[in-house]
Amino acid sequence: MSEEALVRVPDHLDWAEAATLPCAALTAWTALTGPQPVKAGDTVLVQGSGGVSLFALQLAKAMGARVIATTSGADKAIDYLAVPEWGARARELNGGVGVDLVVEVGGKGTLEQSLAAVAPGGEIAVIGFLADGAAELGFMRYFLSGATLRRIAVGHCEGMEAMLRAIARHQLRPVVDRVFPFGDARAAWEHFLARRHFGKVAIVH
Repeated sequence: MSEEALVRVPDHLDWAEAATLPCAALTAWTALTGPQPVKAGDTVLVQGSGGVSLFALQLAKAMGARVIATTSGADKAIDYLAVPEWGARARELNGGVGVDLVVEVGGKGTLEQSLAAVAPGGEIAVIGFLADGAAELGFMRYFLSGATLRRIAVGHCEGMEAMLRAIARHQLRPVVDRVFPFGDARAAWEHFLARRHFGKVAIVH
């Protein structure tokens, strides 16, 4: 392979952990380091416990940000099933001013709540479309929010190398739910599709 296509794995990670980085971790990094990069003291809202969200939580904390999550493990957590209007709750948890960045993985099913959560002039990094829903983007709500919507599509090599330096510096470890041997690949997929996992599912050979 061309050396242009390769990056060095941080020494403290094993191969299964390293394999989780090129897509989900880099997508989270790109969301956090855009035109308005996250800085110490900012507040970031992440949704759920998928790979991008968990990486965004870890990386944002390493950057000195406060994290609100619709899952556990953050400074403040919101049970989005018990609190359907979690956008307003997120705004309330940040002193009523809203959050600086929303890592938006739900898409049309969650975008209205993200708009309710974001601070004036904040950013919504649009990554996925995991949540069901038919809500259309309310133009006036978006316009009055002053928020920036930025679509994220993974990232680039320079960003990957910067992310890896941060991971090595802070000795971060990806959240790996389970590691399956190659012979149990079918069981790994069944475990993944059943949505019983928290973090990444890896298959090793």
